[in-house]
Amino acid sequence: MIPPSIHSNRGAAWLRPALLGALLAFTPALRAQIKVGDSFPSLQSAELDGARPDTAGKVLLVDFWASWCTPCKASFPAYARIYGDFSPRGLALVAVSVDKVPADYAAFLRKMAPPFATARDVGQRLVTMVRVPSMPTSYLMGRDGRVRFIHEGFHNAGTEAEIRKEIEALLNEKSAP
Repeated sequence: MIPPSIHSNRGAAWLRPALLGALLAFTPALRAQIKVGDSFPSLQSAELDGARPDTAGKVLLVDFWASWCTPCKASFPAYARIYGDFSPRGLALVAVSVDKVPADYAAFLRKMAPPFATARDVGQRLVTMVRVPSMPTSYLMGRDGRVRFIHEGFHNAGTEAEIRKEIEALLNEKSAP
């Protein structure tokens, strides 16, 4: 027989404040997700293993990816074309891997051989600060470092066409004096 105190609501009374506290603790983090109009965290200060090109005054595309992500495999050839077409005009592109295993990251790069900068988010610090919703997700920033467009997922030619149009518009914007 189970003692009556186990069935009482009084025994679980401590649970309600604990659950409420836990929910409130996560609420600021949910609101902290990077969105259009926000400044993007500095790549220079993130714990990235790999290239971190100078992005000052450039339009910047940051793509979060993983070696196990099928749409990520489709995005790399498109990003190579985009980079080739727009880098001479002021586009910087950094592909940030969330892979925890360095060998998985390295094998993906050997196979894809991207012409743009890549880095691995070793401590998952940047992906956590940005609160990336899914793989892949790309963030396109204007020359001022503010997020102008976010692409969750990669949907082949449709996504590539959208990103090209957005980059063209950002590159054509007049710089602030």
